[in-house]
This record gives sequence, structure tokens and C-alpha cells, in this order.
Amino acid sequence: MSWYQHWISFAKRLVHVVAKPMKQNSGQGGVMVHPYRGYGSSREVFVMGRVFRQAALGRAIPRRGVLRDTADVARRIFRRGLADARVDIRIGNNQLCITTDRDGYFDAQLPVSSALPVDVSWHRADIMVHAKGYPPVRTNVEIYVPPPEADLLVISDIDDTVMFTGVAEKLKMLYRLFVRKPHRRTAFPGVASLYQALYRGKSEKAERPILYVSRGPWAIYEMLETFFQLNRIPVGPILFLREWGISWRKPWPRRAEAHKRDLIDRMLALYSDMPCILIGDSGQHDPEVYTEVVKAYPGRIKAIYIRRVDQDPKREQAIQRLRDELAHTDCELVLAADSVLIAEHAYAQGDISARGLQAVQRDVDEQQNDPA
Repeated sequence: MSWYQHWISFAKRLVHVVAKPMKQNSGQGGVMVHPYRGYGSSREVFVMGRVFRQAALGRAIPRRGVLRDTADVARRIFRRGLADARVDIRIGNNQLCITTDRDGYFDAQLPVSSALPVDVSWHRADIMVHAKGYPPVRTNVEIYVPPPEADLLVISDIDDTVMFTGVAEKLKMLYRLFVRKPHRRTAFPGVASLYQALYRGKSEKAERPILYVSRGPWAIYEMLETFFQLNRIPVGPILFLREWGISWRKPWPRRAEAHKRDLIDRMLALYSDMPCILIGDSGQHDPEVYTEVVKAYPGRIKAIYIRRVDQDPKREQAIQRLRDELAHTDCELVLAADSVLIAEHAYAQGDISARGLQAVQRDVDEQQNDPA
């Protein structure tokens, strides 16, 4: 296949994924609800999403194919969040009614007064949206509640930690994701096996909560979901992204480190009975943010794993100083060149099984020796 054919294939697949959220209403206009996978505990659950108002698909547009995808991408670009829509949420016998904000988002915190089944981790939340002038819209979304045997919380960065996504590499990353074979050149070697091992734990039956954080906006949610599924990485209960909210009054998105710290605080409060490990990379502010978390929550953080993404001596010296700051705590900051070193430390800590460690070692060897 020529480079031209590769790029045509890339463009078609990318457009199809971007257009995917628009398929739900079969080309009809009006109100559309896009919920994001939720999470919770035995005490409360969180359900997030956005309500849109969008145009209908023209009658001359076919129901499938590149032209349909292109039209749906255009509809997605010009759709707008619908403010003040009423959102009724029910999970089991628990229910809550809230309204969307000015950008159409809803972020529901639903107390669990009627216990959910403990023999399953994924629960269905039913959502009904009422907007003035439109018929009601129904949808549902999965909510993850860890089983009683879950013994560890994992919070991981995505960008340059799970996948190759340097700011200058975005287009290359998308090309690798949609044109190259899914297991090649998109995720760091051994990442899928590492996160599967962390998810299953030493017993291989733990089903631990893994929460992912990205600096990107919610608009790339579907692409990240596709990436995780193609690379066999545990999807986790939620992909935490930022709503950039760029406007003339606020031309810049919220700082990534503030976004990440707030989410970590929220998760440590929600899963207050679990220790936690934090995973990030050396290229941004992860080591500094995570070190402050260790100081703020003595005894809660078992380990910090930082993937080395460059060879900057000054950056490594700065990280070493942070390691020295944590020397008197129970948490060790591990600067790792690859997934194997992280897995070896996690195994020594009793956080993954021997089979999980072997799977990471095998996958890293296979991917590093793959000439493609």
C-alpha cells in the first residue's frame, strides 16, 4: 500500500470515529445525550455527560459511507451544548434529578441509599433528558463500583504515560492508531499487560478501580476509548478529561496540574478505605503533583511510578530531589525506563502476580524485537 493510500485510509477511519457519537439518533436533529462511563462506591456514584442540540441530516445524504461520516463530523462541529435541560438519573432504586450547566454538561453525585448488587462491578444507569420544546430522550451508561475484594486504587496519567502523545506527535499518534496495527507504536511496550496485572492484582481476581486522567478535552473521549480497546488496556471506569471552556473572557484551558490534583483528591476521598498508586511521566508536572499528594495523605500512597520520557539530566536531578523528599515516607518514587521496571517493583510490593510480571516481560521483549 502506497503512502497516499495509507493516508486516505487514515482519514476515513479518523472521520468515522469522530462522527461516531452522531450515529445514535439515525441522522435526526434535536436533542442528543452523550453520557460518559461513570464510577462510584457503595455510598455514592457519579454520572457525567453532556446534552447537545444539533441539526438534522439532510435527506440527500446516504445513511452510511464516507459522505455520511463527513456530514456527521460537520454536525458535530456545529452542535451546541443545551443549558438547563432536566436530567433524571436512576441506578437500581436510587434516583436523582439535576439540570445541565450553560455548556450542556451534567455531573451528578447520586447517594446510594438502596444498596446495589455486590456480585457485579458494572451497573447500568438509566438517563432521561427533558428539554423545553423537544420530546424526552432516553439513554443509559455503565457505572463501575469496585467489588468488596478490591484492595488498591490506581490513578494513571494517559499522555506520554500510557500512549505516545507528545504535543508535536498528535498527528503521528492518530496515524499509528488508525492505520498501523492496533498493538504497534501507539501504546508504550508492555502497557496493556502492566495495567491488566494491576487490575487483577496478586489474586488475579481483584477487579481494582483504574482511573485515567488526560490533559485533552472531552471532545476526544471516543478516540481514547478506541485506543484503549484496540490495545487491550483495561478501559477503567472513566476517562477524566478537561472541559477546556475556551472563550474571549477565558482564552486558556484550566491548568492540567490543578485538574489532576483535584481529581486525585476526589478519588482518595471516594475510595477512602483503599491505598493508592500513582502513575505518570517525567515530562510534565506529575512527579511534583504526586509528591504533594503523598505529603497531604500520609500512608495512603504505596508507590509513585514515573515513566522516563526524555534524557534531560536537569529533569532527572529534579526528580531525584523529590525522591529524597519522600525517603522518610512509606512511598517510593520509581523513575522507570520501561514497563518491566514498574512491574518488577509492583510485584516486589505484592501488588501484582508472578504471572502478571511474566506477561509484562514477555510483551516488552516481543514489541522491542518487532522490526515493524
